[in-house]
Amino acid sequence: MIKVAVLGYGTVGSGVVEVFRQNQEVLNKSVGQDIELKYVLDLREFPGDPVEKVLVHDFETIVNDPEVNVVVEVMGGLNPSFNFVKRCLENGKSVCTSNKELVAQHGTDLLQTAREHHVNFLFEASCGGGIPIIRPLYQSLTADKIDEVSGILNGTTNYILSKMASDGSGFEEVLKKAQDKGYAERNPEADVEGYDACRKIAILSSLAFGNYVDYKDIYTEGITRITAADIKYAQTIGVSIKLLAISRRTEKGTYAMVSPVMIDSANSLYSVNGVFNAISIHGNMLGDAMFYGRGAGKLPTASAVVADVVEAAKNLNKTVMGEGWNPEKLELLPLDEVSSRFFVRIRGNASSVLPAVEHAFGEVDPISIPSMDGEFGFITGEMTEAEYREKSVKLEGIISMIRARLHG
Repeated sequence: MIKVAVLGYGTVGSGVVEVFRQNQEVLNKSVGQDIELKYVLDLREFPGDPVEKVLVHDFETIVNDPEVNVVVEVMGGLNPSFNFVKRCLENGKSVCTSNKELVAQHGTDLLQTAREHHVNFLFEASCGGGIPIIRPLYQSLTADKIDEVSGILNGTTNYILSKMASDGSGFEEVLKKAQDKGYAERNPEADVEGYDACRKIAILSSLAFGNYVDYKDIYTEGITRITAADIKYAQTIGVSIKLLAISRRTEKGTYAMVSPVMIDSANSLYSVNGVFNAISIHGNMLGDAMFYGRGAGKLPTASAVVADVVEAAKNLNKTVMGEGWNPEKLELLPLDEVSSRFFVRIRGNASSVLPAVEHAFGEVDPISIPSMDGEFGFITGEMTEAEYREKSVKLEGIISMIRARLHG
């Protein structure tokens, strides 16, 4: 019999327990033997909750129990999660986690520890909630050279941008609605400033490209400066604004970044709206593939965690992830060398300001909206970030800039 312990009985932890209760027979069949939830660790009491039968308050009970084969870490944060996970791996217990912060910060160390002790450190739920993406990267796509991973990796920001587009509302108004619906935290900084998506793209890039990508090296820009006016311009030219996390191999090297981007209907991520997430992979043999679904939520995330538990239970004393995440750090291209197109808003009337714009950027098509007199927008040709910055300083009156990935 396989025995499992869960660290943390919050939203995801309670979901994991629920999956065990509801799908016990399915899990036993998948593993090929009985699998039992032996412990749930939490500092709190839960009077009247069936979890009382397996509730413990001391981590030492779990780490020192030789019967426990697999540990689920859903506490979040780094302290004490990192210490608990490391000790479990060193004691010959596989660990499954949804903790993106832990994986992004300490994934290299924990994967190495797992390999040394012939156990598994699995983290399917860390990047896309219930979307299966980690396992395809280390199992299904190993014959491909992945040259790009891009995605909408945060449901909160995608909901906000989608709602701004459908309602014409401003950022602050929609953020409050998202908080009222439970789609955004009371402190939404990690989501709206792009930090959550940054950690996720670092994890995905480390697996896709084979070398460790440090999330602290990734240029990250959130959605707090996106306005209703920006959305109007996007709708006028038939594009949408998404918070994209992108990592890409180029002839010059590999870059990774998180920022708002204008995309058109030729992009597979264009129609991903609301709280849904999607991840697009491009391989040199595969071409394009997209993984789509709910990127968060109690049961979708718990389902992905328990899928890892099944994987670990079927591979006791055998590490399945292999060498897919090399501890050697991948040096990213400086932001200045990354190329893009740019949507720019500028004060003034097109008839009077356009000559200066074209002197700086070359020929552009002005985008005017009658309700916003006294300004207009334009989209540049492709250029590096450094070239954009050099050209933009020659112009007075620039209001804002959004990167653009447009076809044609």
